[in-house]
Amino acid sequence: MSAWLYAVGRWCFRRRLTVIAIWVALLAGLGGAALVGHGSFNNAFEIPSSSSQEALDRLSMTFPSAAALSAMAVIELPEGDSVDDYKSEIEDAVKDFEALDEVDSATSPWNEYVTGLISDDERAAIVQLALTFEETPTEADLEPITHVADDLAETLPEGTIVSMGGEAYNIELPALTIIEAIGLLVALVVLTIVLGSLVAAGLPLITAIIGVGVSMALLFLLTGIFDINSTTPLLSVMLGLAVGIDYALFILSRHRDQLAAGIDPEESAGRAVGTSGSAVVFAGLTVFIALLGLSVANIPFLTVMGIFAALTVAFSVAIALTLLPALMGVLGARMTPKARKPKKAKKKGGFGFAWWVKTVTTHPIVTMVIVITALGALAVPTLGLQVSLPNAGQQTAGTPARVAFDLLEENFGPGINGPLIVTADIIGSTDPLGVMAGLKEDIEAMDGVASVPMSTPNENADTGLVQIIPTTGPTDPATADLVRALADRADEWEAEYGVATNVTGMTAVQIDISEKLTAALLPFGVLVVGLSLILLAAVFRSVWVPVKATLGYLLSVGAAFGATALVFNYGVGKELINLEKPMPVISFLPILLMGILFGLAMDYEVFLVSRMREEYVHGKSAVEAVRSGFVASGPVVAAAAIIMFSVFAFFVPEGMGAIKAIAFALAVGVAVDAFLVRMTLVPAVMALLGDKAWWLPKWLDRILPTFDVEGEVLSTEMRLKDWPGDDSLVFADDLAVDGVVGPISLRLVPGNVVGLVGPVSARTGAALALSGRLETTSGKARVAGALLPEGASRVHRRVNYVDLALVEDRPGVLHKIGAGSVVFIDSVELSTDPDTHVALEDLIERVRPSGVVVLCAAAEEQLSNLPVDGVYPAPTALEGSLA
Repeated sequence: MSAWLYAVGRWCFRRRLTVIAIWVALLAGLGGAALVGHGSFNNAFEIPSSSSQEALDRLSMTFPSAAALSAMAVIELPEGDSVDDYKSEIEDAVKDFEALDEVDSATSPWNEYVTGLISDDERAAIVQLALTFEETPTEADLEPITHVADDLAETLPEGTIVSMGGEAYNIELPALTIIEAIGLLVALVVLTIVLGSLVAAGLPLITAIIGVGVSMALLFLLTGIFDINSTTPLLSVMLGLAVGIDYALFILSRHRDQLAAGIDPEESAGRAVGTSGSAVVFAGLTVFIALLGLSVANIPFLTVMGIFAALTVAFSVAIALTLLPALMGVLGARMTPKARKPKKAKKKGGFGFAWWVKTVTTHPIVTMVIVITALGALAVPTLGLQVSLPNAGQQTAGTPARVAFDLLEENFGPGINGPLIVTADIIGSTDPLGVMAGLKEDIEAMDGVASVPMSTPNENADTGLVQIIPTTGPTDPATADLVRALADRADEWEAEYGVATNVTGMTAVQIDISEKLTAALLPFGVLVVGLSLILLAAVFRSVWVPVKATLGYLLSVGAAFGATALVFNYGVGKELINLEKPMPVISFLPILLMGILFGLAMDYEVFLVSRMREEYVHGKSAVEAVRSGFVASGPVVAAAAIIMFSVFAFFVPEGMGAIKAIAFALAVGVAVDAFLVRMTLVPAVMALLGDKAWWLPKWLDRILPTFDVEGEVLSTEMRLKDWPGDDSLVFADDLAVDGVVGPISLRLVPGNVVGLVGPVSARTGAALALSGRLETTSGKARVAGALLPEGASRVHRRVNYVDLALVEDRPGVLHKIGAGSVVFIDSVELSTDPDTHVALEDLIERVRPSGVVVLCAAAEEQLSNLPVDGVYPAPTALEGSLA
């Protein structure tokens, strides 16, 4: 990966104008297409497989007006007036509502079949509307309905309030404000301090903004195809800016350090992308996988949200690896930092970071106790975390939907904002009216029921509908208890009345969604924790590092949940974030926070601990490796965390309810994870573990995949780029495979044709090792210009290997091999037939002028009739080596 990224970085540096043009064209093309072909956002929260949703879907066919998108006009007269005095004006407005194309039906407050639409003091009344919209309407779509309500207000006494509310108006579209832009200014300041240049600091902002622009254009374009929630774009913007800036910072800081060391700008760009870019790919991949993992909840709107957030992260990674080196190419040597005086250079050596890491590693147990106790205490409020889907009561005070919500609660009780519906399948009943009357009487007697305004069959007398007003609001846990109590009586009612019943309505559907999201936390947590353990064990070749990292992640998540519950559920310090009143957080916040914070936590773990491992591998003691690695990587990680915190934090003050809570939780999670877990707890634990931190059982080492997130391959290739310094096409220095092939030391130059003889395991093992097809365990080699073992994949692509024992058309296969630089032919003893022998001789003649041919056979005499320069015995692991 690192070698490939190195080539990508250099190519983008050289072809900078082409790369920039491609990204600008992509942004312009997608943006133009989005302007022309975009659809609208769909804020309908649904779970297709839930009983409440299925009942609501059936209701839309049997009782369309009851299942249709609803709205209501709430009328409150001045003190002392009665709605009965203005019945004619209100009834005229009801007719005006019904005359609109947008309205399917309008129910008057004096409807004979519906009760409870006039308040007890007769000052307030409700006009219920069933709308014709099949998708979530926009504010412009609802304008004709709002206009009728405004006209009604003008005909009523001064001081009368007429406000539109209900499901159709319970839409709060997120929007960007100047406050969020301040977060970018903070990021610019931090970048300028870290990079030491305002020009250099601007590059991460440019790349992050372009990445977000491309992903947003794609998202808006696809709104015409997918049902996308209006929270998705702002979440993607927030996440895209944060990771986009951070990923560019990691690469750019490495580039600037290399320029200061005198490395050529193009070479430096390649190395920066190859080394830091490898870590960026891994970090982006963890966030990407975690976001896609949101689909484990099997809730469509959450899956779509995760997919588009993951795409935004993918674009951020792609731009950091391609557009950033192209911009480096535009600036060239001008990005070289100015030379500092020795005094300042010494001061910049990170005294604060050196002091901090020395303190926490000198007293690791005390550090661990303090951090774990503090974060554990902060996590305690998580036990009372309240979640729900958004409702108008959580909108900004003064908005029409919020005004209507508050008027309804004040005049009719909190339950009016969260009505429930019980449906009954009465098609087989001989007394449908009696059944509906019995159900109404039973439900009115239940705890938690304020009233039953309606209990009636439909026109076909096949479905009955009971509308229930709870005593509690839609987000109150008692309302969820009532939903479960109603569902539990289904068997009793079927036995008594002979009808099947279901609980539905938007409130019941939203409760189902919240409960399903809560239930998905455990499997998602297991997925995330398991993925964390496997990935980090593969990266760091350690058991304890991933265990420590994962436990630290759980502490960060718990602290973020606890702080969010304190502020949003209990109202502690709510004024500081411009929160009007305590409220539940959006239902998908916990699973979303777990996914995003997992990826970000792994970012910091990789960038910080990989440098510690690098120092340890290079010979430093365990504690010194932790300290020097921390001092080297700590400033960049701290800067990245401050930037990410700033981006998230500045979405809090003016953000809509859902985004405000998500941004707050992410800001707290990032700050806790970066500064308390990764930069305090991690060094303390690593120092306490000492050499044991890097222990990994051999059996586990063999089965784990290898990730080169530190760019070790590229570093090795740069160090050995002139090795062996001759014209050899195959040069091996004690290359071996444990238990299979003994050490190989070999030099072959263009024109060489040699034999390799011995038992199958030895000769084939040697051929597969030298051709990049068998992983080697020691030594090194350069074959066809690529290093082994670091560049095994490139050796594999450049070197031809054919085992005649495994092919049927041997002459045909041999004729297809071109004049490649290195060719291995195994099982040559099977080339005895004339056609194969001739094809083999032709191959040797084609390759010999500029390449090398290695012929593998069981015995030397089987090569006697072929033009070989020499024959080598194949080395075995037990018997010896080839030199």
